[in-house]
Amino acid sequence: MSTDRRKFLRTLAGTMGLAGAAPFFTSARGRGLLETLENYAHMPAWQLATDEAFWRQVKLAYSVSPTIVNLNNGGVSPQPVVVQEAVERYNRMSNEMPTYYMWRVLDQGREPVRAKLAGLAGCSPDEIAINRNASEALETVIFGLSLQAGDEVVLTRQDYPNMINAWKQRERRDGIVLKWLSFDFPVEEEKQVVEAFTDAFTPRTKVVHITHVINWNGQVLPARKIAREARRRGIEVIVDGAHSFCQLDFDIPALECDYFGTSLHKWLCAPFGSGMLYVRKNKIAPLYPLFGAPEPESGDIRKFESLGTRSFAIEQAIAQAVDFHLMIGSERKQERLRHLKNYWVEQALKIPGFQFHSPSHHESGCGIALFSLEGADNEELSSWLFRQHQVHTVPINWENISGIRVTPNVYTLKEDLSRLLDALADYPGERR
Repeated sequence: MSTDRRKFLRTLAGTMGLAGAAPFFTSARGRGLLETLENYAHMPAWQLATDEAFWRQVKLAYSVSPTIVNLNNGGVSPQPVVVQEAVERYNRMSNEMPTYYMWRVLDQGREPVRAKLAGLAGCSPDEIAINRNASEALETVIFGLSLQAGDEVVLTRQDYPNMINAWKQRERRDGIVLKWLSFDFPVEEEKQVVEAFTDAFTPRTKVVHITHVINWNGQVLPARKIAREARRRGIEVIVDGAHSFCQLDFDIPALECDYFGTSLHKWLCAPFGSGMLYVRKNKIAPLYPLFGAPEPESGDIRKFESLGTRSFAIEQAIAQAVDFHLMIGSERKQERLRHLKNYWVEQALKIPGFQFHSPSHHESGCGIALFSLEGADNEELSSWLFRQHQVHTVPINWENISGIRVTPNVYTLKEDLSRLLDALADYPGERR
């Protein structure tokens, strides 16, 4: 391990934020996590993915329920204790003297947070705006683009509902044309997906909307290949990265998109109600902000942050979430989540009536998985899993996609997934 890396791990607790040392890293659990990270520093990500001792230590950094197995992290993920502490710390500070600490102290911390997010995204800080969720980020783009009646937008019926509704609103108000694709996921061949998009492009196509990871079943779309074909034709590219950012290991510019929006309270485990917008530098000026800004045609990314009063505690604590994510490592996280998916699915396939509705190939899948039991009602089964076994999942029924979604996170252990497997095997046969 390099000297710089050792110094980072040992002094992180004393350098996180404006308010001094984070209590978690002075606790036995915090010190244990730092020691574990040092001890495992040289282990390859693929090998570490299977080491329960390491991930058990990571779980101790969270305050998750010891009795309920949460397998709906795709909705919103819990924050590690160090992030919770930061939110509470900054909130207490704000309440001591709101207009002073919020506007004159914490507001000045936005640029360091922006720089941290840019480092994580692999882009310039001048291309990152901080907002509250993926919907706000993406709707900034959807409503901010200059489109005329008859301009075409290519999207899919499996996209996220908020984005679909935003595009429908533009269709109704501005007369743009929505060209819908519909897939029977899972699709294992990237070529099939790319060709479906490119076949829909015409000389009137101005925008393509790509959901990087389909939230319903974890299908990973070949966003870069679609984007490359679109940009060759002069088509602008929007990527919905709500479920890819900090679940998959990639840099945003590598996707070759013009716009990217994500929620940070999902896979980054940042405070609830935090999000991020990426806009390619040369696309900032012509994009109008969602909220009024003094210079709406400015090339400054900060014009997208004219939100008025917001929670500075939530915004500032994003920095602690980034630090925690980097301590674990993007590649390690990606490999662990894929390993957990493979672990439980491989065993579940032996259960009579089990049906798997997510991609099997490495490139087209992630840690999200969708399943059903033959003859079982998804709503009833999901409710039964929680009621009888305290395993929390979510039933899905959306545009050719039906089942129960399972989304673990880095604090999820194999023994947690074994509870799901035992529960599925225990599900009464007469209900199938």
